[in-house]
Amino acid sequence: MKKASLILLATFCGMTASAQLLARMEVKEDIPGICDKNEVYALFPSFKGQEEAVCPMTKEGILLKLNSEVSFLKDNPKYKDKGMIGLIINCKGEVVQCKMSNETRNPELDKQIEAVFNSLGEWRAGKLDGKEVDTSRLYSFTIKNGKFSFS
Repeated sequence: MKKASLILLATFCGMTASAQLLARMEVKEDIPGICDKNEVYALFPSFKGQEEAVCPMTKEGILLKLNSEVSFLKDNPKYKDKGMIGLIINCKGEVVQCKMSNETRNPELDKQIEAVFNSLGEWRAGKLDGKEVDTSRLYSFTIKNGKFSFS
């Protein structure tokens, strides 16, 4: 009985270890430019066959752009906050939706952050098993002493 239980346990562990995580986003509204609203994914590059959308700018470059172009922080140098911005990049590498997921305490700041992310340029589309797909990307950030950093 012990031997059968061990074999069953080993089989179960082997099956779960090779399992893939694939998150499909539910899109209720129509988004202009999206390739297929029923097939929008949050991809995890650590899993086989999944490549997330790639920004044309490094994270360091995005931070430089945020810290230089967001005028709200220049006027409020001691400002402290945190937030998250969500992007949907279509199968052609175009940002088709960019909006705050967790808003900051200031609507004007949120607009300026969205403007920066909308101006990053054309992305390399995400891929699922070699096929370019619509993907979702999230960026969490903190603001301390009027400067952005990614969390």
